[in-house]
Order: sequence, then structure tokens, then C-alpha cells
Amino acid sequence: MEYNDSILITLTDDTQLSSGAELTTRMTLHCQQCNRVLADSFCICGEIKCMDSIVCLKVTSDVVVSEAMESGHKGDMVNCIYSSLECRGCRSAVGKVVHSAPSRLAVIRSIFLLYKANISCYILNSSSMVKASTLTFDMKPLRKNIDEMKQQFKAQLDHMSLVKSRLADRSVTSEFNK
Repeated sequence: MEYNDSILITLTDDTQLSSGAELTTRMTLHCQQCNRVLADSFCICGEIKCMDSIVCLKVTSDVVVSEAMESGHKGDMVNCIYSSLECRGCRSAVGKVVHSAPSRLAVIRSIFLLYKANISCYILNSSSMVKASTLTFDMKPLRKNIDEMKQQFKAQLDHMSLVKSRLADRSVTSEFNK
């Protein structure tokens, strides 16, 4: 698939991003049928592998939440009440939003789940469109992020303490020279 005006250069199925790079790579999520933009990488917060879904905090107005609520009777959605998500352009099913779920699925209540099989991703830095099913959207554990930030803050504090002591030494030295 190619667009004129150099907007989309290629549609590739074999584009590979380094492990975990998907969450740092800027991209937009599109309906695989009509290419409407459904979400972007800023609202992705992971994936649920057993449901083959991308977890998003927000979606665009091109995602229509069905008014009809459905009840899950088997599989991962057993005992869940959810609404289907459809693309506004072509009306194809693109995901679901869970309204009520057992405690094991509490984290996905009121969160948008986009079906990876029905989503394409436009990778901004490479101007390429890839199938979402070829990418992983794993989140780094929060504890790891907190530990990294803690180390960065400690390094900054150490640097500021060093600068402060140097400034204090200069002011003492300049008073002796007067």
C-alpha cells in the first residue's frame, strides 16, 4: 500500500522493532479495513496477550462504543459485561470496553481493548504501516521504572551537592583574599 505525497511509503508485514521498542516508538493505531486513526502510542499502556488486545486509556472519536452490552459466557471474558468497539468509518469490530469484570480482570475495567488482529500501526519515524499482531506492547514493570528514576534523582542530588560545596569553598576563599 502506498500513498502519494510521501505520507505512507510502504505497507510491510516484516518490519521488526527491537524488543520493547514498540512502547517508545511513536505510532498511530489504525483500523485495518479503512485506515481510520483509532488511537496513538501516547494512550497505549500495554497488551493482554491472552485476549490478543492492545490496552489503551483513550481512543479517537472514530471509535464508536456500542450501546448494547454483552455478557461473556466463556473463555477469558466469562462473567464480564462489555460493549463492542466499532470503527466509525467501516463499522468493523475493533475491540471492546469492559464495564464489569471479576476481580482477576479488575485492571481492565473501563479501559479500551483493541483487537491486534484488526489494527494496523503507522510507525512515524519509518513511515511504514505494520500489522499490530507483529508487534508486542509489553510494559516494563513499574518497580523497574521507579528504581531507575530513583538512581537518576540520586545522581542529580550528588551532582548538586558537589556544586554547592564548590560554591561554598569559593566564597570562603574569596573572603580570605579580601
